[in-house]
Amino acid sequence: MTDELAVMGIECFGHHGVFDFERREGQIFVIDLVLGLDTTPAASTDDLRETVHYGILVDSVKAAVETDPVDLIETLAQRIANVCLLDDRVEWARVTVHKPDAPIDATFSDVALTITRKRTLQP
Repeated sequence: MTDELAVMGIECFGHHGVFDFERREGQIFVIDLVLGLDTTPAASTDDLRETVHYGILVDSVKAAVETDPVDLIETLAQRIANVCLLDDRVEWARVTVHKPDAPIDATFSDVALTITRKRTLQP
């Protein structure tokens, strides 16, 4: 059984996109995270060291979004998932990258990509 820790609506400013103006001007990206982990150790000890420190995680995710521009939100989502999986307690990470100001010539409310990545077993 896995518990789920969610941090939703993390606003970041990044310079990602395939168009020059996206790279130059930047835009808001909104990140949602859901992490699968066992929270039993933290619950039984009431010790922050026994779980994911979501304040530190958010800082790391913001840094991942706000540096090193890429073309695709697919690449950005994978980068964020990798950050989440750095903590050995995280069994899987579901990452949604929202790009509400995507350059689309139509009325729309959001563009979002959700990926789920699992920890790979090391031989």
